[in-house]
Amino acid sequence: MTDERVAVPRCPALDPRMWGKEHGLDRPYPVVCHLLDTGAVYRVLWDVVLGDAMRARIAGALGLPVDVARDVTAFWVALHDLGKITPPFQAQVPSAFARLSGESVYRFVPGADRQREFRHEMATHWVLVNLLAEIGYPMDDKRRRQSVAHQVAQLLGGHHGRFGGVLSAKELRHGSQLQPGLGEDGWTEQRRAHLHEVRRVLGADDVPTSGLPAELAVVVAGLVVVADWLASQTPNVKRLMPPANWAAEPHQLDAHFARSSREAQETVRRSRLGRARFTDRRFESIFPYAPNPLQQDIVERLPALVEERGPGLLLVTAPTGDGKTEAALFAASVLGRAADARGLYFALPTMATADGMFPRVRDYAAKALSGERALTLLHSMAWLSPVYVDKAIEHQEVLGPEDELDEISSSHSTVVESDGWLRGAKRPLLASLGAGTIDQALAAMLPLTHNALRLFGLSEKVFILDEAHAYGPWMQQHLVRLLEWLGAMKAPVILLSATLTGRTAGSLVSAYRRGAGFRDRPECEPHYPGWLYADSRTGLVTEPRLTGTLRERTLEVDLRPVAWDVAEGPGSTVADGGRRAALRDVLEPVAVEGGTALVCCTTVGEAQRTYRDLCEAFPELASRAIGIRLLHSRFPAGERQRISEACELAYGKPGKKETADGQDSPSEGVRPPSILVATQVVEQSLDLDFDMVVSDLAPLAQLLQRAGRGCRHTRGKVGRPAWLADERRPRLVVLAPTGVANAEGIPRSMAAVYDPSLLVRTVTLLEGLPGGEIAIPRDVQHLIDDVYADDFVHGLDEAARRELKGMDIERTARELVEANTAKIVGVSAPGDVNGDLSALSRRELGVTEDLLTTRLGADTGRVLCLYEQSTGPFTLDRDGTIPPPSDWKSMPSRDSLRQLMTYVTPVPGSWVRAAGDVLTRPSGWKKQPLLRDLVVLPMQLGTDGVWSGRAGERTIRSSEVGLESI
Repeated sequence: MTDERVAVPRCPALDPRMWGKEHGLDRPYPVVCHLLDTGAVYRVLWDVVLGDAMRARIAGALGLPVDVARDVTAFWVALHDLGKITPPFQAQVPSAFARLSGESVYRFVPGADRQREFRHEMATHWVLVNLLAEIGYPMDDKRRRQSVAHQVAQLLGGHHGRFGGVLSAKELRHGSQLQPGLGEDGWTEQRRAHLHEVRRVLGADDVPTSGLPAELAVVVAGLVVVADWLASQTPNVKRLMPPANWAAEPHQLDAHFARSSREAQETVRRSRLGRARFTDRRFESIFPYAPNPLQQDIVERLPALVEERGPGLLLVTAPTGDGKTEAALFAASVLGRAADARGLYFALPTMATADGMFPRVRDYAAKALSGERALTLLHSMAWLSPVYVDKAIEHQEVLGPEDELDEISSSHSTVVESDGWLRGAKRPLLASLGAGTIDQALAAMLPLTHNALRLFGLSEKVFILDEAHAYGPWMQQHLVRLLEWLGAMKAPVILLSATLTGRTAGSLVSAYRRGAGFRDRPECEPHYPGWLYADSRTGLVTEPRLTGTLRERTLEVDLRPVAWDVAEGPGSTVADGGRRAALRDVLEPVAVEGGTALVCCTTVGEAQRTYRDLCEAFPELASRAIGIRLLHSRFPAGERQRISEACELAYGKPGKKETADGQDSPSEGVRPPSILVATQVVEQSLDLDFDMVVSDLAPLAQLLQRAGRGCRHTRGKVGRPAWLADERRPRLVVLAPTGVANAEGIPRSMAAVYDPSLLVRTVTLLEGLPGGEIAIPRDVQHLIDDVYADDFVHGLDEAARRELKGMDIERTARELVEANTAKIVGVSAPGDVNGDLSALSRRELGVTEDLLTTRLGADTGRVLCLYEQSTGPFTLDRDGTIPPPSDWKSMPSRDSLRQLMTYVTPVPGSWVRAAGDVLTRPSGWKKQPLLRDLVVLPMQLGTDGVWSGRAGERTIRSSEVGLESI
């Protein structure tokens, strides 16, 4: 065997029989052709996707001129599949391998050709270190992770989404002895020959003097993956296939590269990867109205600030409904232009808020941007969203399901992987514009496959995050780490919040500055409403700006201690002093005099029981089509979508309202009596406006969010009921379980959702409100800070102080556990990568993307109910009118899958965890990620007229209120 570090470099003739692609082809495609194709695509991506500033940063880090850096990095990218010149890979096409293995030059240890676990990308990492060192790339055995040769090899070895660890000196010196799959001398010589020819063709003779920092390495790594997949499309490969007698002579390689370069131009154009241009920064050109005071202050001051100090992070804090979204989009134009950004990503907390933001970003792009404006919706169910699917054809800028790349010529694993990114849930992050859920970005902070590609997708974009306050310690820690990466990338960031504590604001701003290279932590006390700015060039944080508002209001808080009788069903006696009696009391004017009210409950089960109770309390109102509604997460997806749309029509902006027959009519006068019973889904999901808000006790921030749905839009006296004297004094009724102020009597259902200490603090604070009023926006910031203040207990008696301190200790401990767990399982900060990209791939056992979609410890399942009809087979609906698609038991088509998913309902995981042995799931579903973990639940109609099914020991019931466990 050969010591690969001391072998005399020889460069034999390149053997064109070494193949690189064969899936879907008439004959194998030479690997050298694929290497050149990928380099050609990369050069176009460098020109089309990267901006001047990014190209200059990469070139500067390498110590090369920009044009030279283009050729050198294209040479790297071309080498990504050099590890395919190994026995295990070549043996995957037995007919081709037989011609090689019969020659003595291509020797290998018996059995090495079956070493399939030694994948070709791993081989690329192993072989490239020494080959690059041979041609002069800096390599130091004692500092391998910082050596350019090893950094480049490791980066290219990660092109399937995971980076290998730093190779030891022994592994580099005795490669083929430790990894027989590398083959012996002949294989090494062929890899060397391919490297030299690729280098010659691409004109990459220069050698970088230093490597790339982590924030730039992930950009190049992302481009490697994209270039590989684009170059691997089967139609492209077929068009570039050389003749059967092709000898890979130098002039033939030059000719192939010329053809490939022409093909690459069209390939990248069809992919719609490119750059949007931020061309218009005038507010009046983007929006059809004049700016409000908050927006006007940003319009007047931000452009000059950015021009002086460069792009950075903007934090905007203002009440719900104060135009933060428009302020953010205007600011994106200013920051995007200054940063030479190629697009933006608008991140939101839920799928519903993402769906709502999508058309707003589309309209903004049409007015404020030029260039490539491919727009995508990003969340796990985006392709089912009507706002996305229905607009894909109508709007050319929208990337819909039809915008798919051609079939990939590669192994099965790569095909699945590529489809997942380029056609499915992960491809959209590569588009220039996107609106989606925050977890799509935060997934880059977990050691998941292709997290570097996600980071590349966020690079050179304006990152806008709405509801920056809406995340617990687990996701907040990942957000902090993401802001460090964005700061290192010099990507502009805009954070929006209605209820952000000063402490949280400081941690977010400091994280961005830390990534940009500033380790100190300046004081950060946001004003409300207002904004502050921290640039990535100097790290300076502006004095917070306090702006005016046109929506000054006084929130009248009616705190009502009640006995918690929510479990009492319809027909039972309504006891004085209970929650049921209080609801009847406060909602009576709505039922009698008209107007609208929101009743916000803690859990789905309590919302369902409250809905039934109110239907009994107000039977006449319940008999009307729009009298009493119910909205929560435990409806089938399609039904929830229809309910949400009906709610927006009934309770949305003035201008239209829904009549009893379901028709639209101009909004005039007081709205007819209507009550919406809902859960927390209304806090952020929908633009709703009620005449009164009633809420079960929740932490103060959530209560203020819900209160923002009261008198949200101006309707005037003619548009409000007589019982509401002044819409500038909206009413919030808070139903607090008796005894909460002393930490007694907190219902288990409430304590399972909210931290008990925050509930105690909130009740104590509300009890002390002067006159029971909150001046909005003046009082909001100090109230939010006060409820978390360390000295909150000072005003309590000794017993209450001692009890609350104990509860605070428990809350702090839980938060620390979540935050520290996030640190343990998350990726390193960019400054801690220190040349070793495997810091992005080291995975703790059990880390999956699902960890980001729920709070730590949360548990969810998904159910598809099939209703067993007496007259025939199962149906998807209770009425027996919609049968499952014909292919549902095999591998459903896209249309069939879309139909099935509209009937899927999310439920607690405990409901279905024990149901696997009882319920049948079609075997073909294992190949479809959306169906793989879906529970199929047969439902039978009982003698009481109620549909139900058994899931293990649990009975699940389906009715007009959604799914229930009984």
